[in-house]
Amino acid sequence: MQVVATAGHVDHGKSTLVRALTGMEPDRWAEERRRGMTIDLGFAWTTLPSGAVVAFVDVPGHERFVPNMLAGVGPAPAALFVVAADEGWMPQSAEHLAALDALGVRHGLLVVTRSDLADPAAATELARAEIAASSLGSVEAVAVSAVTGAGLPELRTALDRLAGRLPVPEPELPVRLWVDRAFSIRGSGTVVTGTLGAGTLRTGDELELTSVGARVRIRGLQSLGEPAGQVAGVARVAVNLRGVTREQVGRGDALLTPGRFQQTDLVDVRLAGDPVSELPAEVTLHVGSAAVTARVRPLGVDTARLRLDRPLPLHIGDRALLRDPGRRHVAGGVTVLDVVPPALDRRGAATARAAVLAGLDGRPDERVELARRGLIRRGALERMGVAARSAPVAGDWHADPTHWLDLRRRLVEQVTRWLEAHPLESGIPVDTLRRLLDLPDRTLVEALVTAPLVAVNGRIGQGGTTAALPEQVARAVRRVGEELAERPFVAPEAARLAEIGLGHREIGAAVRAGALLRLADNVVLLPDAVDQAVRVLAGLPQPFTLSSARQALGTTRRVAVPLLELLDRRGATRRLPDDARIVLIGPADF
Repeated sequence: MQVVATAGHVDHGKSTLVRALTGMEPDRWAEERRRGMTIDLGFAWTTLPSGAVVAFVDVPGHERFVPNMLAGVGPAPAALFVVAADEGWMPQSAEHLAALDALGVRHGLLVVTRSDLADPAAATELARAEIAASSLGSVEAVAVSAVTGAGLPELRTALDRLAGRLPVPEPELPVRLWVDRAFSIRGSGTVVTGTLGAGTLRTGDELELTSVGARVRIRGLQSLGEPAGQVAGVARVAVNLRGVTREQVGRGDALLTPGRFQQTDLVDVRLAGDPVSELPAEVTLHVGSAAVTARVRPLGVDTARLRLDRPLPLHIGDRALLRDPGRRHVAGGVTVLDVVPPALDRRGAATARAAVLAGLDGRPDERVELARRGLIRRGALERMGVAARSAPVAGDWHADPTHWLDLRRRLVEQVTRWLEAHPLESGIPVDTLRRLLDLPDRTLVEALVTAPLVAVNGRIGQGGTTAALPEQVARAVRRVGEELAERPFVAPEAARLAEIGLGHREIGAAVRAGALLRLADNVVLLPDAVDQAVRVLAGLPQPFTLSSARQALGTTRRVAVPLLELLDRRGATRRLPDDARIVLIGPADF
């Protein structure tokens, strides 16, 4: 299916043309039929000669209903521009064309109606010239008469050619269905309709509904008047929702793939149309079927910040339209440049921001976003409409390569500075380093660590043995070594350790440096005590008891108990059910 919106001046025969093409009545309300003009959106469809199906969004032409017209044109990928042969180009023709141009619609047909009332040549020539200067460019033109049927076969063939030129959207893209109608059906509940531009809807799917900020489930789908298990864009679709009342949803709301759109009330945009400096303080932003009041803050010659009166689900690169409702004037089209713009609360920030925006083209680009933001989560990129193709640096974090290298350099500097200031500590705590580097997640700190730095026990320090111990600590360790030389398993008491200058912090530094072996609090031996103990214990009759081990080692229970437990943990000995032990490996193997 393809979806085409009508456009053109009031009473130029848009609805009559749709009726002639489809055999369906697009006008919705009795009031519309009574007045002979379209007030709100109407919908109809037909099968073309090729077998392709085209659905029409019939929009009002009267200037008072331009917001309704924009709600229909906004999500449609193509336009059927209607001009009457007997009246030619008219004021609303110009405004509708300005709207299509602002929204960046690039595909369309010109249909000159009422060719039975006047020669269509003059109207065709003028209309094609006007349209050629817009985003539609050069379009095919067909003259028709809905009364006589002249030109309708040619129009159907031209519609086939138009349908063949329209881009085919990816069915796996995220869904953003702008709601243009909402109503309730007895026995079914709330139903919304809209033009599905891309992605796929399936019965049973959960979607986010912007008006309630919560998820709703698809109870049923209908397209072209028939039930469907799934519908892929582009398509006109009716969605029966579970979990929402009719009063909770209306035109301008949207159904979204969860987690794939940034709901924002602050956007930076580029304007094509009126100079930014000439915009009123408040305008109306039209995007999809939504119309939202926006306050304008100029930032550059053609760039501005818009503060919306309610959040909208927007992506970088989205096209929208600004309209001055006071003058009933299309101010121009906007391209969304940033959906998560930075605050402008510092002196000179607006000028700097204008310079940044001047270099953006509105195309979602991961490289550009990473360069601007340094670090960002994958989900945040996707909500902006940016495909994340690079490998994450940690978890779901992506980084600009230059920024990442700079962070790694700064990390080394901070670790070096910390170790110099805290020589008795094994390294800087990860959380302290995270704050110093102003990083949002501690996993990023650990991912930045490369040799010779290591992350151990929540600290970042030097790998292997640490740098040389401070002289006073090294001197105290040598004293311990002298005292243990003859009796290697007689650990100095805590008081003796303190006397020679080994407090808790100094012992910790010596243990980390590999200069001492800690068995328990204030119980330390030399590092080779383990090998010596295995040699001594291997010479005992097996199995051996704690008492025999203590006597063989020439030490006390204060040392023997934690030493044997360490040998058990390392697999050098094994404790038997009767609390005796056996040696499992020789000292050479250990």
